[in-house]
Amino acid sequence: MSIMDLWQPILASSVLVFFAGAVIWMVMPWHKTDWQKLSDEEGARAALKGVAPGQYSIPHCPDQAAFKDPAMHDKFREGPVAFITVKASGMPNMGPNLVQMFVYNIAVAVVCAYFISRTAIPGADADYLTIFRISGTVAFVSYGMAYVQESIWFARPWSATAKNFLDALIYALLTGGAFGWLA
Repeated sequence: MSIMDLWQPILASSVLVFFAGAVIWMVMPWHKTDWQKLSDEEGARAALKGVAPGQYSIPHCPDQAAFKDPAMHDKFREGPVAFITVKASGMPNMGPNLVQMFVYNIAVAVVCAYFISRTAIPGADADYLTIFRISGTVAFVSYGMAYVQESIWFARPWSATAKNFLDALIYALLTGGAFGWLA
């Protein structure tokens, strides 16, 4: 079995996950509390006005030597300590983001197809449950595990990571189902 033989489950799982993601983020309530409003949003907006899109840290410590500076220690103790992502100004344009998400779904499905093509022996163990297990596991890891690093290193709330794991589980079940059915 080759990856090209699995074009139907690649496409089907990509579409299913795309629509599941739309429902999860637009209809379901569990991500509505992932982001909080700052107490002085207008002050923060004014302070960030003119900052180029990119990732920033406060306090910014450019190298290990700066960690030895007592003034840097004071900045960390006094706070705030923050990781900030600044996007380009303007009304959100969902079109490019949706296209990128669909391409990402295809990439995950191709990785699932690769693992199936290398581990499932045609006729021997290529049954629904085996294909479901392989593709579902790969999809879960692909959609969910990176959030753990975000919680460890960048203070993403563990509750948000848990909710993203729930999303990843749903995506994995849909991916596993599509591959098990169509492979």
